[in-house]
Amino acid sequence: MHAARFGTIADRIVPRSESRAATLTWDLVLILAGTALVSLLAQVSIPWYPVPFTGQTLAVLLVGGMLGAWRGALSLALYFAIGALGAPIFSDQAGGWDIITGATGGYIIGFILAAAVVGWLAERGADRRVVPMIGVLLLGSVLIYAIGVPWLANWAPAGDGVKFGWSQAYEFGVQPFILGDLIKLAVAAALLPAGWALLQRTGFGRGNKEDGPKAGLL
Repeated sequence: MHAARFGTIADRIVPRSESRAATLTWDLVLILAGTALVSLLAQVSIPWYPVPFTGQTLAVLLVGGMLGAWRGALSLALYFAIGALGAPIFSDQAGGWDIITGATGGYIIGFILAAAVVGWLAERGADRRVVPMIGVLLLGSVLIYAIGVPWLANWAPAGDGVKFGWSQAYEFGVQPFILGDLIKLAVAAALLPAGWALLQRTGFGRGNKEDGPKAGLL
């Protein structure tokens, strides 16, 4: 038995059109907007070796929650592809394949998975309330680390085959980020239900027929 799909904030703001061309156009606009948001918050960066502190994680969680599974995943896949081709959209306006094969490549790949999972759960009503959304966003953050940390541990900084190692991967790629990630998680967990509450109060977009559970703080 499949879980009910209620849609996301993006579905409420931009209702599906009877025109397939119009729907595809809006989907493309939303995907590009998601990529742009991640690119923008990637530039909010504090240097740290070898993984900088950035606003990317917040953007990834918001994009997944607002756009849903497939549009969120495509936004981050596009971010990966454009950056890998050399566009300066990664942190500190970096770009190129060497970033993907470097210390942070695993985190960037993890963004795609996290956006897809957060989006899938948001489509099923998890983004209407703060408490369920905290759990969803925590899962998304764990998925980013699940790919990023092993990648970092197996990265060879000097290119001589000597790996960074698991203990250093935790010390430099996890531990310093825990507090910041919890703050970003809390911000995203508050913003998404607040967005739904505002839409319901104003009656903006679709009617309530497909909204699913009513938004609220808890």
